[in-house]
Amino acid sequence: EVQLVESGGGSVQAGGSLRLSCAASGFTFDDYAIGWFRQAPGKEREAVSCISSSDSSTYYTDSVKGRFTISSDNAKNTVYLQMNSLKPEDTAVYYCAAPVGWVDGSSWYDPEEYDYWGQGTQVTVSS
Repeated sequence: EVQLVESGGGSVQAGGSLRLSCAASGFTFDDYAIGWFRQAPGKEREAVSCISSSDSSTYYTDSVKGRFTISSDNAKNTVYLQMNSLKPEDTAVYYCAAPVGWVDGSSWYDPEEYDYWGQGTQVTVSS
């Protein structure tokens, strides 16, 4: 059974940093894609970033480029999202997700491409 468990959320002031973790189990962690999404109250789920092991590609939505970094530790079956220079508009519940198949530059941002989801972790950024 595939399981994804997020951790690392919390409350910080604007300009601060957090590192989210997504611990994965139930699938081979040397051939995967993991995406990070977020959802703020009253808004649709939004793609934030994705990492693909097939070609070591990483993807980011424009609003987080230069501030967020996605990485992975295959030995720990864990994907990280380092979030720096946080802004109040980054406040949301953050989810990691994995597809059964593959995603690429044209599909990574579509939640419909992902089959497994974690329970989410809250990130709150105060001004």
